[in-house]
Amino acid sequence: MPIQGIDVARYQENIDFPAARAAGIHFVFMKATEGRDYVDPYFRSNWERARTSGMAHGAYHFMTWCSLASEQAAWFIQNVPQDPSALPPVLDLEWNNHSSCKTKPNRADALEKIRVMLDAMERHTGKLPIIYTDMNFHRDVLDGEYFPNAFWLRSTAAEPHERYNNRPWTFWQYTQTGVVRGIKGEVDRNVFYGNQEDWLRFLWTGCDPRAIAALQPTGRCLPAK
Repeated sequence: MPIQGIDVARYQENIDFPAARAAGIHFVFMKATEGRDYVDPYFRSNWERARTSGMAHGAYHFMTWCSLASEQAAWFIQNVPQDPSALPPVLDLEWNNHSSCKTKPNRADALEKIRVMLDAMERHTGKLPIIYTDMNFHRDVLDGEYFPNAFWLRSTAAEPHERYNNRPWTFWQYTQTGVVRGIKGEVDRNVFYGNQEDWLRFLWTGCDPRAIAALQPTGRCLPAK
């Protein structure tokens, strides 16, 4: 899998994106917002530095379950630039086990919030958002549900198809203890499923190349202008 990437947040602090790119990192997803009122303190500098370096870059929102989806959508829209050159936005879906928010909605309520958020992110960026999730949340809420979105799956002990009931994936987070030139300490490492040609089609359309034929009639996945 030649298309390697990272995802980062405040823990990585000041990243040397040109050095990471020279070391073979093709893309970065960076934390932008969480809930209705938190923005990662390194988001704006990460965004500008990645953009300047020429690395493909995208923002993610960490969904919480103690505020309205509409409030979280407004916060994301307020803080994430409309950048046609950026990767599609990511909605990070996990149970907030380390948060002060202990609310755990039922499946139907969670799915309703998710779809509100995905719709708002798509309207803001003009690109179909990516869904990031882990095994627990996928099992409890997403398993068996259809989404047109690309999936980014976390699985550090096995390949994704072994943990996610063969859910098709576009990105795979395979370790949280990666080492990359230009980054102090450990960082999450990821791969894109395909080859260089597939990656270029993804950059051009914002969609997994395997889904383009099905999604283009809905007005999505149109080549960037």
